[in-house]
Amino acid sequence: MDRKILSVQSVKYKYAGSGWKLDSTSFSVAKGEIVGIIGPNGSGKSTLLKIASGVITPDSGNVFLKEKDISKIKRREIARILGYFPQNTSGHFDYSVQEVVVMGRFPHLSGAGFLSPHDINVVEQCLIRAEVIQYRGRYLSHLSGGERQRVLLASVLAQEPKVLLLDEPTSALDMQHQVKFFTLLSELVEEGMGVGIVTHDLNLASFYSHRVLLLKDGKIIEKGSPKEILSEGILKDAYGDGVAVIPHPTTGIPIVLPSTGLGARKVKES
Repeated sequence: MDRKILSVQSVKYKYAGSGWKLDSTSFSVAKGEIVGIIGPNGSGKSTLLKIASGVITPDSGNVFLKEKDISKIKRREIARILGYFPQNTSGHFDYSVQEVVVMGRFPHLSGAGFLSPHDINVVEQCLIRAEVIQYRGRYLSHLSGGERQRVLLASVLAQEPKVLLLDEPTSALDMQHQVKFFTLLSELVEEGMGVGIVTHDLNLASFYSHRVLLLKDGKIIEKGSPKEILSEGILKDAYGDGVAVIPHPTTGIPIVLPSTGLGARKVKES
């Protein structure tokens, strides 16, 4: 039985007036897995996620959502299956936390758009899971960047998607909330969701991803498990010199550190 929820097949894309292009890229996200998408700046990670979510249309290639061509699916139906968390979530609107999360229920509402008891319960549970229920009456403009990220996650979860695509969702979070965020993703995956996540934090990708895609210059240059991909040789090919990889002292999972280089502070032994 095919567990793939999302399948991106040989997509190409070029921005007008630019020599950069995303070149014949394929990947999938299956039920019950986290796919970490990594790579240096300008490698095409955000573009790939926008194509996968149907935000932009590829010049060629196809995206299938539950075996249907996403270009032939209405946006409302897409939103019932796929949740997309973009990199830039700033906006000029200012609603309360409760209102923002309620907006996530829109794809499921019918008729006059009133919330059913089920809708109200879903909103409540998403506020709790994202740990923002204490802010429900506050406005987004009154929250920190990290708090807003968690509110927007709650809104996307209120869609009850089968697959979740996130573009650097933890960039504004402190270490504690980064771990909580990824722990929540792991719980959702155990419940059957599929997750594709762009992150610059290679250690979070290492700890939580089942598979890793490494992009460079608009191409996926490596794919595999974190242990296969997060090696010094492979990472140096993508990021250049300046990375060191060591095993975690208790789990053996690869940990990525900066290697000693110019400007690094040296510790003097007494």
